[in-house]
Amino acid sequence: MMIQLPKPFFFEGGPQAVILLHAYASNSNDVRMLGRYLQRQGYTILGPMFTGHGTGEPADILTKGSPEAWWEDTQRAIQFLRDKQYQQIGIFGLSLGGIFAMRALEKDPSLLGGGSFSSPIFTSRENNLTPEFIQLAKATYKYMKVDGEEEQQLLDWLAAHLPAQLAQINQFAGVVANDLDRVRQATFIAQGGQDELIDARKVYALKDALTNSQVSFHFYQDAGHVITVNQAHHQLEQDLAVYLKQIFN
Repeated sequence: MMIQLPKPFFFEGGPQAVILLHAYASNSNDVRMLGRYLQRQGYTILGPMFTGHGTGEPADILTKGSPEAWWEDTQRAIQFLRDKQYQQIGIFGLSLGGIFAMRALEKDPSLLGGGSFSSPIFTSRENNLTPEFIQLAKATYKYMKVDGEEEQQLLDWLAAHLPAQLAQINQFAGVVANDLDRVRQATFIAQGGQDELIDARKVYALKDALTNSQVSFHFYQDAGHVITVNQAHHQLEQDLAVYLKQIFN
């Protein structure tokens, strides 16, 4: 049986373009449904894949990926659209992707807007990212027909090396958090109130730190972490469409 790995996407629509960045230990499928919705609203949508992700080998995230590599991926996505003559660009991200979307807004004032969905820009010691990563890795190995002793060895290696990369992500997020006053564009911030991976209450610190930005803030009380696909996704899509009309007019 041919195993289909996830792929980045580019959905061409109108002259206004939106970049959607996916979550940690995941892939562009996180934001594909949102991308199709926004394409139907007349936008061009780019969904890149972060280095090391979506390969079928979770260890690639640790051995090939890093905050530096993912920041380069983000900049490359913006340049891809500019090379195709898109001048009006917004950038958003889910979880990890939102950290890099916000960094892009800090560093590139020519972006018209953007924001984050369920992003740990302000972190707390209490999160479930490590067990979630291991669970996703187990599911991936099962899908790729890896099991038994080999699977356990791979999972043990991941558990040993994962904390160092999570610390690097937290350090990068801290830099982003410290520079949020640089964001002058209107921003879109969304969070699920029942987030099972990060502390949902930290989103209020993010909102308050955007002192020079007009914030479109959305808290979906009953939703979990992946608000691009869970029960909040319809409302998120509608709220984001309203915001995009504002920044692109």
